[in-house]
Amino acid sequence: MKEIKAFIKPHKLSDVTLALHKLEGMTGMSVSNVKGFGRLTLRKADQVMDFFPYVRIEIICRNELLDRIVEIIKKTAQTGLRGDGRIFVSDVDQSIRISTGERENGLK
Repeated sequence: MKEIKAFIKPHKLSDVTLALHKLEGMTGMSVSNVKGFGRLTLRKADQVMDFFPYVRIEIICRNELLDRIVEIIKKTAQTGLRGDGRIFVSDVDQSIRISTGERENGLK
């Protein structure tokens, strides 16, 4: 299994969500509002760091869905402007369903 964390512009969330809903096998995602910055941006006068609003999307998926999910997010969230966001992919060793205690091996 893989974990995808994507940081995108808030106004692109609806487009990304609709595109992901069309993908067969997609099981769900979590969304959080966050603030952050990529490259260091400082105002010269008072040296205050600017944080910009982003939406963090977190998805746990089967390995075979990874490339399609990443491509959908990349294409749908892109505006062509600096600061469009970032996608991170990590391995997931296992998941445990709280309601049943069922464990799933991360190699599936």
